Amino acid sequence: MRKWLPLVAICLGAFMLLVDVTIVTVALPRMARSLQASFSGLQWVLDVYALSLAALLLGAGALADLLGRRRVYVAGLVLFAVASLACGLAPNAPTLIAARCLQGIGGAAMFTTTLALLASTY
Repeated sequence: MRKWLPLVAICLGAFMLLVDVTIVTVALPRMARSLQASFSGLQWVLDVYALSLAALLLGAGALADLLGRRRVYVAGLVLFAVASLACGLAPNAPTLIAARCLQGIGGAAMFTTTLALLASTY
């Protein structure tokens, strides 16, 4: 069982990251109503996550080489979880956009270390 624990943890983290890219589109109509968000605000809710994730992949990888892959992965996971909570509690669109940006930063730390952790573990 202990042999499979890292694989399960890493796969669940990667699943969470990839689902978060697309799942927001399902909630866009309700977000527009409850947050009184404009069309451009809703675009930023979608785009800021993907933009921050993609822009920080290389930097997060370099940071993982310096500080350790597991440490960067766990820090990214914690940041992603806290940002997800902030997204759920966001009272307005700018707060949601900022929280989604933090999710992307945490996601970059997780996503860039996924394959390296798998390679070093197995």
